[in-house]
Amino acid sequence: MFQFANTDNSIWFALIPLIAGFWIYGQFRKKRSLALYANLRMHPSLGDQFSPPKQWVRTVLVFGSLILLILTLMRPQGNPVVQTVKKRGRDLVFVIDVSRSMLAEDLGPNRLGKAKQLVSDVVDILEGDRVGLLIFAGASAIKSPLTLDYNYFKNVLARISPEDISRGGTHIGDAIRMVSERLFYDRDNKYRDVILITDGEDHESFPIEAAEEAASRGIRIHTVGLGDPDGTPIPIRQSGTYSLLKYQNETVKSRLDETTLKKIAEITKGVFIPVRTRRVDLADLYHNHIATAEKREAESRQSKVWSELFQFFLGFAIILLMVEAILGERRIAVR
Repeated sequence: MFQFANTDNSIWFALIPLIAGFWIYGQFRKKRSLALYANLRMHPSLGDQFSPPKQWVRTVLVFGSLILLILTLMRPQGNPVVQTVKKRGRDLVFVIDVSRSMLAEDLGPNRLGKAKQLVSDVVDILEGDRVGLLIFAGASAIKSPLTLDYNYFKNVLARISPEDISRGGTHIGDAIRMVSERLFYDRDNKYRDVILITDGEDHESFPIEAAEEAASRGIRIHTVGLGDPDGTPIPIRQSGTYSLLKYQNETVKSRLDETTLKKIAEITKGVFIPVRTRRVDLADLYHNHIATAEKREAESRQSKVWSELFQFFLGFAIILLMVEAILGERRIAVR
């Protein structure tokens, strides 16, 4: 059996007629230029120096190598072997603060944009972990249930915004409770982690008590604190205008509450990462504290594993180009 794994690259075949057209035009210009300097009928010795069959052979070799290179890009595969593929992983829910304080620009492009980037970077390195997404402000909403479809997850992640939650505020405790009850409802599942990304300002929803309840269920919560502990103004952009959020004529500043986030992580045996306004890679958190933890068998199925054959196509293309370079266009002199 035989197949091409990346048929999208077949679009490069559309360039072959274009290249052929340029080649024909080049041959026409070449003959025309020669005619300006010599009349081949009057100077047969000049015309006899070149071999038309060799020219055609070289052309075939060049176009043959181009076709083989395109086939190489299409990843030819063969000799499939049926194997049992097992995936092991954990359940990982990202809980992201989308309150207006996350629009503060002490991180580029803003805190929420930075949170999306951090989560996307982690998803890119996952293998077998189910992921879910919950967002919160003054209320909470599940945007993605636990799934192995990482492309779907990233599409949902890219579209979240403060407009998804109509109620203002930062109710971390309510978000933790929703994760525990709606996404991690199976108490027998011990392979569960939460990555909570927020600026941490919550004085209403009892986040510490919610963390204690999550800990009793065996849920680990890793907290990521974004923003300046000294406070940053919150921008408001509407219809091309820019202003700062104010309350009673005072500019509102959003401050990172590290104390609450650190306590949540400690209670649930998670890790607290004080990003603040620095650059950080959440991949380290995943590799060191999640990927190394005990995993469940996420998936077991029969799958065809194909052998890669592109090296043969690439090798033949290189050989054709080498022959073309050695062949030349001149006739072999006969003495």
